[in-house]
Amino acid sequence: MSKSTLQNPIEIKISTVVAISVILHQAEPAALDCALKEMTGGVPDFFEGDLAVIDIGSLPPGNANIDWAGLIRLLKTYRLNPVAVRNAAQEMEAHIIAHGLSIDSGTKARDEVRPVATPAAAAEIAAKVAAGAMMIDTPVRAGQRIYARGCDLIITATVNNGAEIIADGSIHVYAALRGRALAGASGDASARIFALSMEPELVSIAGIYRTFEDGFPPELARQPAQISLVGDRIDILSVNLASRS
Repeated sequence: MSKSTLQNPIEIKISTVVAISVILHQAEPAALDCALKEMTGGVPDFFEGDLAVIDIGSLPPGNANIDWAGLIRLLKTYRLNPVAVRNAAQEMEAHIIAHGLSIDSGTKARDEVRPVATPAAAAEIAAKVAAGAMMIDTPVRAGQRIYARGCDLIITATVNNGAEIIADGSIHVYAALRGRALAGASGDASARIFALSMEPELVSIAGIYRTFEDGFPPELARQPAQISLVGDRIDILSVNLASRS
């Protein structure tokens, strides 16, 4: 067999990895645990093995004695996988790296890191970007994740349970939305989520989450609806198509 016919045993390609920012305002483990319990509402799959970048830029001065092993263990308890630390002082870097975390310089796009090794990537979905929006014309299946960086996301097929769709802008689903939808992922609080049949497991706008473990509000379930952020509250409104003819 000639050398040209042998398949290379490994390929290295540039890939986008979406990570949640975990912004610490204090580092005391008990306080963090309490806050995470309240945030997740006891829902065991609130996070689903998401990669996480720990941002310590908001910690008060002199709070450098972080229990990294304990912090990593705590985040993994809530199914967050920390991979990097942002805004770390130079003298902290060796200690951070010793715990298996990378240093995020913050020079790349927000919430994007490139660790040396990552979990198995979600299935790639062919998409086209035009007029400031990513267009998806096929159903989004369980386990798939789509990220529309720097633009809106428009999907003309069903988003199934267990799927995750993310956009830096707004999300428009011209079918049933049954999975997780995260709009304004880079911090845009004016982003919105629209769906012709609203049945999501979780929604988020600019990092503010709401889950529906008790079901979506019955008066709006499976109806055209929109989701927006009002202050720090997720707001759900009907979209009356009949009045827009």
